[in-house]
Amino acid sequence: MVTLSPIDSALILLYFAAVVYVGFRASRKQKSDTNEFLLAGRTLTLPMFVATLVSTWYGGILGVGEFSYKFGISNWIVLGVPYYIFALVFALVLAKRIRATNLHTIPDKLEASYDRRTALLGSVLTFILVSPAAYVLMLGILVQLVFGLDLFTSVLLTTFLTVCYLYAGGFRSDVWANTFEFVMMFLGFAMILPFAYAKFGGLDFISSNVPSFHLTWHGGNSWQYVTVWFFIALWTLVDPAFHQRCYAAKDGKTAQRGIFISILFWFCFDFMTSTAGLYARAALPELDKPLFAYPMLAEITLPTFAKGLFYIGMLATIMSSLSSLMFISATTIGKDIVGRIKPGWGFSQSDAFGTTPELAGREHSSLPDIINRWTRIGLVISSVFAIAFALLLPSVVNIWYAIGTCIIPGLLVPVMASYFERLRIPASYAFWAMLLGWLTSTGSLIFGVLNSVHGAPLYFYHIEPMYPGLVVSLIVWAVGRAKS
Repeated sequence: MVTLSPIDSALILLYFAAVVYVGFRASRKQKSDTNEFLLAGRTLTLPMFVATLVSTWYGGILGVGEFSYKFGISNWIVLGVPYYIFALVFALVLAKRIRATNLHTIPDKLEASYDRRTALLGSVLTFILVSPAAYVLMLGILVQLVFGLDLFTSVLLTTFLTVCYLYAGGFRSDVWANTFEFVMMFLGFAMILPFAYAKFGGLDFISSNVPSFHLTWHGGNSWQYVTVWFFIALWTLVDPAFHQRCYAAKDGKTAQRGIFISILFWFCFDFMTSTAGLYARAALPELDKPLFAYPMLAEITLPTFAKGLFYIGMLATIMSSLSSLMFISATTIGKDIVGRIKPGWGFSQSDAFGTTPELAGREHSSLPDIINRWTRIGLVISSVFAIAFALLLPSVVNIWYAIGTCIIPGLLVPVMASYFERLRIPASYAFWAMLLGWLTSTGSLIFGVLNSVHGAPLYFYHIEPMYPGLVVSLIVWAVGRAKS
């Protein structure tokens, strides 16, 4: 159990108030049009782009602490390096292309390249992919730990604080809050390392007090386990947060440069979090719940005020991802799902969300109000879905693994092919590549869970479920290319 002084508790409460204030303050600049509500008017400058992307993409701080406590620097290899690689690929190959489309979402691109049926299926998969359940769970657990509330109350309260300013200000509120959270997350983790060094020492202390495999690249895991996380990092290429921020950047060059700079910030933050995890393992070898590695390290290391700032750093890391994913999830419901199936609205997607400013300007007069209203309704629906998912599957790493394994094989091939004319396939093949890739991996995962041995899933021929889904999707794509 953690102990916080009144000063630390006051700092944390002040932080929550500041985030909500910043979010609502940004909403004052809110206009009624859809471009403004969903993409902040496509005006993100380089500093704002970097701040919102870095903070959004690094939300799983308790899961990172758990992983680094169990497996040491393998945390950096498994949860860091693959994402740098694919973020670099994204910047070099996709960033400028995405911004040039002048669209809003991944399903918009699927409809423009294929058809509405494929876009609708892509919308459903996107909704699952961006589920903020893991971050709802982490934030609830951390607030429970700090204030002693029960988990259900903590989850409800923190989700409400996150959603309230998004409801008012949309994407602009998210970006402003992310920028504030970006500063606090780096400040918080920069706080703990000097204190840990002063109390315990440096590398000699760590190497003498952690298992030897903690200082190896694999962390004691099998090569197949490590490899599958590299495939899960393909998530980056179809991640709606990356796409959304590229759509919102003021131009393609800003998007590309912003990703390059973001990789450097992620590298620095990974250094801090991995080192803190090693200190936790060395100083607390008998920790019952590795998920609490960082809070427990702070408990034995930090004095008053510094401890409060460190907790704020953890909270900011989680809340930045939670707010962004919650808003993308709501956008997927309001614009991409309801906006495509709701009868009687009298507008076409090509008119409303065309690839040129001229087309985009020919919106039906009531369309912005409809889309914005349903996006706000989507915030409520997404919140309920995320809370339920978090309480039903209370493991951060398991949530990441299950979602990534099932959804990426469905989205990856059709989305990537949509940006390259030479790779594009007929709409019917894109739809079946998406559907069969998703169902194959999901079926393989369910098969393994139902045939678990001593709690460990037993997959068909011991093959990780993501692989057969990717293979099936690629086969359908290859057939489609041959037919086109």
